[in-house]
Amino acid sequence: MHFAFDQQQLEFRAQLQAFSHREYTPGELRAAWDSPTGWSEERWRALAEMGVIGMTVPAAHGGLGMGPVDLVLLLEELGRAAAPEPVLETTLLGVPLLLAAAPTHGELVARWLARVAQGTAVLAVGTSTTAGVPGAVGADLLLLERDGEVHAVEPVAATITPRRSVDGARRPAQVLWQPSPATLLVSDAGRRGVLGALGDRAAMGTGALLVGVAERMIAMAARYATDRRQFGKPIGSFQAVKHHLADALVRVEFAKPAVYRAAWSLAEGDADASVHASMAKALASDAAVLAARTALQVHGAIGYTWEHDLHLWMKKAWALAAAWGDAAAHRARVLEAVAGA
Repeated sequence: MHFAFDQQQLEFRAQLQAFSHREYTPGELRAAWDSPTGWSEERWRALAEMGVIGMTVPAAHGGLGMGPVDLVLLLEELGRAAAPEPVLETTLLGVPLLLAAAPTHGELVARWLARVAQGTAVLAVGTSTTAGVPGAVGADLLLLERDGEVHAVEPVAATITPRRSVDGARRPAQVLWQPSPATLLVSDAGRRGVLGALGDRAAMGTGALLVGVAERMIAMAARYATDRRQFGKPIGSFQAVKHHLADALVRVEFAKPAVYRAAWSLAEGDADASVHASMAKALASDAAVLAARTALQVHGAIGYTWEHDLHLWMKKAWALAAAWGDAAAHRARVLEAVAGA
């Protein structure tokens, strides 16, 4: 099978890359860590104007009506920028959950989809298998699963308690809520496709973010290795440093096509989409963790300091590697599927 991104998808990524270079400076990222929600409402609206937030929203509700393959490059770019805005939770996870409820809750779904496309609504998604609900702090609507049922919960009807995270811009929260006055959107009893697809999308999307984060850390380490001199020459000229960076880069390059394959499988409804999503998450998690370790080793003592920018990406890698199932959990899932257990 031949797979390649089309010109429109590549141009969209280039536009987002230019936006990221302007908006996601280390100073802005540090400011996000200190903000109440961990992200910027102004940047959220700007991303919505570009079409990023409403990419998966049908055109009838003001979006672009695109799918995972169109979004995967953008998630990768947002990871490279360490963008704190909850695009994954809203665009890749929340919107499809709302669409699944459209046959029975058309008016409610239409209202929220339009708001998402306009950039005036943020969605947060949580399941009984996640330790916290990422993006719950500052969200306008919570889509929460309990006992195979997905409910729409207004933040005012829930108790949201932020939890500590190694990534200061990622604010998972404990959410306490009751089925009433929540709205039952989807009952998954007897048709596990809704929740299964949610987990697969989360694995693929998190993998895409991790690829971008990993590439950025490797680039930072390579640049530092060029600037830092020891024994009268750049440390990047030392064979050991070259090998460490090359090993990390190879791991990322192996993860990248797996992520793209997972996005394609999800878009096409491939029967093995779950396996492909787990392969993508496992490979991307391993690659990002190795990239973080390598970048820290290359930077030496300065990489441990709060003042250096490396930790903004390194901590995001650690948080995302554990989110929606770590590498070990997804490898076990692949093994189970392959072995037929």
